[in-house]
Amino acid sequence: MGALPKAEANRRYTYADYKNWELKEGERYELIRGRIVPMFGAATAMPRMDIRHQTVSRKIFLRLGNHLEGMPYQAFYAPLDVRLFYKEGEGDDTVVQPDIMVVCDESKIGDEGIRGAPDLAIEILSPSNTAIEMEEKRRLYQDAGVREYWVVDPENKRVTVYSFRDDGVLTETYESADTAPVGIFPGFGIALDQVFAGEGT
Repeated sequence: MGALPKAEANRRYTYADYKNWELKEGERYELIRGRIVPMFGAATAMPRMDIRHQTVSRKIFLRLGNHLEGMPYQAFYAPLDVRLFYKEGEGDDTVVQPDIMVVCDESKIGDEGIRGAPDLAIEILSPSNTAIEMEEKRRLYQDAGVREYWVVDPENKRVTVYSFRDDGVLTETYESADTAPVGIFPGFGIALDQVFAGEGT
């Protein structure tokens, strides 16, 4: 085990490096195409998630979990490592931690985390998230083979859904009065008024 190295501009890190870093309490990093990226912006330590973030995350996760009851699929929540471009030799260079994910292929579930792209990835915005960061994540998930990606904005009570298809990306935005359909499960949706109501209580 070793301390987190100081990021070098021309150095490409792999999962083999990532798994051996000893982090201080509260620190969380992702590995994006070989680059060390501190979560939640430039700070090295993760700020405490606020009540609104926690509440929205819990409500979405519970609704997904209830829907998946009895199905051969699983929902997970952060912190859990997702090795998007999984390689058995640990030479893969991307490890992310979406807030919520659904995995439909049980063979992707490993002892250390998820090996490959989840079918659904959900990121819940915090004040430190940037538009550039979210766009990079969108491209990353699309390249990895994620089928559907949600960006949840608790501040504005809005969800943007990206459905990745062979012929491109379908983007839909849903407001707090809408029911956001979960595209990977036809006929199932999440009522956003229930998700965004009463945060902090």
